[in-house]
Amino acid sequence: MTTALILLAPFIILLLLAAAWDLASYTIPNWIQLALLIAFAVFAVAVHMSIGRIAMHLLVGIAALAFSILLFSFGRLGGGDAKLFTCAALWLGFPDVLQYALATAIIGGALALALLALRRSPLPAAFATQPWISRLSAPSAGIPYGVALAAGAFVVLPYTEIFHAAI
Repeated sequence: MTTALILLAPFIILLLLAAAWDLASYTIPNWIQLALLIAFAVFAVAVHMSIGRIAMHLLVGIAALAFSILLFSFGRLGGGDAKLFTCAALWLGFPDVLQYALATAIIGGALALALLALRRSPLPAAFATQPWISRLSAPSAGIPYGVALAAGAFVVLPYTEIFHAAI
């Protein structure tokens, strides 16, 4: 278990950073996605992933990118979210990306409902002074979907091929 956590630490830490950044600013910096791509390459070498398996992960990443671009073009997903989904899909591969997408959609729905509830009532004074909380509670604000993307990955991670490859 310790080996798995060490090998997967960049994935976990970078997803946590993306979620926190998105929560605080509604943005996800490109350097996080770049680091996820580089970390995947290092992970694949460290666990001796076969060329065929790497190719499958790359195909999943390309399919996720195409799907994300489609959602972005319809205004249903932010650019940073689209790139983060692509990077997570690359890491998870097939068939784990399907469970990831489902978990993310469920968590994203719950997040949207929670934000709707938050936005219907006034903030307590102690929270109203925090800029990031004020942004989250603004009726016209979007949803920091990077939070759902990271949480979905954490939900499915213990059951994935990459987790078991790292053990």
